[in-house]
Amino acid sequence: MNPSSSLAHCEGQSPVDDQMDDWLFLSTESAGPQVLAVSREDRDTEERGKLKSKLVSAWNSVKYASGWPLMQKSKFSKSSPVIMLGRSYELKDKEERDCFRRSFASLLWLTYRRGFHQLAGSSLTTDSGWSCVLRTGQMLLAQGLLLHLMPPGGWTWSVSHHAVKDDMDLLVNRSADGGQREGSKTRCRRLSLDSCLDRPMEAKHRMVVSWFADHPTAPFGIHQLVELGKSSGKKAGDWYGPSIVAHILRKAVAASADLPNLVIYVAQDCTVYLEDVTKLCERPLPQSWKSVIILVPVRLGGQDLNPSYITCVKKLLTLQCCIGIIGGKPKHSLFFVGFQDDHLLYLDPHYCQPTVDITKENFPLESFHCKNPRKMAFSRMDPSCTIGFYAKDQKDFKSLCTVVNETLSTSAETYPMFIFAEGKSQEEESASNTPTNNVTYIQRKNERRGTDTSMDEFVLL
Repeated sequence: MNPSSSLAHCEGQSPVDDQMDDWLFLSTESAGPQVLAVSREDRDTEERGKLKSKLVSAWNSVKYASGWPLMQKSKFSKSSPVIMLGRSYELKDKEERDCFRRSFASLLWLTYRRGFHQLAGSSLTTDSGWSCVLRTGQMLLAQGLLLHLMPPGGWTWSVSHHAVKDDMDLLVNRSADGGQREGSKTRCRRLSLDSCLDRPMEAKHRMVVSWFADHPTAPFGIHQLVELGKSSGKKAGDWYGPSIVAHILRKAVAASADLPNLVIYVAQDCTVYLEDVTKLCERPLPQSWKSVIILVPVRLGGQDLNPSYITCVKKLLTLQCCIGIIGGKPKHSLFFVGFQDDHLLYLDPHYCQPTVDITKENFPLESFHCKNPRKMAFSRMDPSCTIGFYAKDQKDFKSLCTVVNETLSTSAETYPMFIFAEGKSQEEESASNTPTNNVTYIQRKNERRGTDTSMDEFVLL
């Protein structure tokens, strides 16, 4: 397998999933001579992919419904701060802990879905088992859009404070008969009041969610992203790498009429060319610069993560201009949003949920938000990833260049993860549409991955 695209193989989720993949293969190859004959003749047809997709979807549904992810829970320390998207939270403080919980629950969580319209050129009605990098790309773009559209200072979903419960909550006071003292009617009235007070922001929130709907008309939905991936040689059911997804997101924003003041720049060969960014963002006077999302595909090691880059990754996640990382562990893409000590904080798209009909008024939003923060050791991080940044205007972009340059220059690593360069890329326009894997990295020998494969939940120690 090409090491530059190791994250592209995202079907497996754990050793249990690897066993499931083996079963899927054997179930078609050992079903008798007649089935074998058909399988050999139609090996490259869509039917096998459709069957496997259905089985993987069913497997995911059974696994999550059975509570397997709850068996082992992430442990968050009170003595160390949690860093998430440029903000630090001291969990020993109840108010800070509550703020972290609301902020995490406000992030858009975009997962596998089932039951949507068939993807063009295929019979697939689910993306389970193959699109996790597309989903993590959606989450990174969604975070950029929330920064772009919401007021400065940090928006949080008002419903999350009351509706989202997790292991950080204090024990609920109960009456003598065992029931909760606060009745459901009181809670509903409070939710309704909060929704009314926050109605303008909630309308924007709902609008952003609708842009990622699993529907052919959604500008950043799975149908549109798969369609745009065709120019990179991808189709529905294929696996995607973080670099290719960065270019697909760029094309999606450029094709959208909803965001005339936003552009995406994708770095070439680990270099952000300042003249290229300027040309992309400049508009005739007296109009201001366009806002920009900068995506930097990098490779932080050979087959495994080079530990020398961990400090730099941490520093980048402490910056307010950072909107997250499309990354993961081998065969399992995740959206990294922060860290605590030597563990990354992430959102996981590997949860197959029913498609939500966003054409209905006040469609439910709960399935687009996750209440359980999860952690993963840095040592398990796949070296192939794409780092995202956002700048509102020209002033913010200059500030971004300064703070990111300082972060990269103070890294202990001999070679920086990426660089800012004056001038413009020498790549021809046609070449700029195709992601390259010509990136600089260091491969350390005898590096070992962690073996913990549990899906973690949130527990405060």
